[in-house]
This record gives sequence, structure tokens and C-alpha cells, in this order.
Amino acid sequence: MNQDSKIYIAGHRGLVGSAIVSNLKAKGYTNVIGKTHAELDLLDQQAVASFFETE
Repeated sequence: MNQDSKIYIAGHRGLVGSAIVSNLKAKGYTNVIGKTHAELDLLDQQAVASFFETE
């Protein structure tokens, strides 16, 4: 995987998600994406599909 590839981390504010984000950034990954529940409701199938189409 390229270090400028887009990487979406669900739960980026939680214990595990924030550790994953920190680890990726420490390894030089620059395009790590995290969305809050207000920004992207993962229970809304259409919103998730639209998000991945856009990204």
C-alpha cells in the first residue's frame, strides 16, 4: 500500500481506532480518514455507499 493511499478508520476516536491512526501516521501514512458519527452514520447504508463512492 502506498503511503499516500486513502485509509478509512472507523472508530478513529476510540481506544483501538486511535491507536491504529497513530501507528499509521508514525509509519508515514498521510491520508488517514476518520469520520464522526455526526459526519457519517455507519448504520445508514446509503450514506456509507455514497461516502465510499466519493472517496
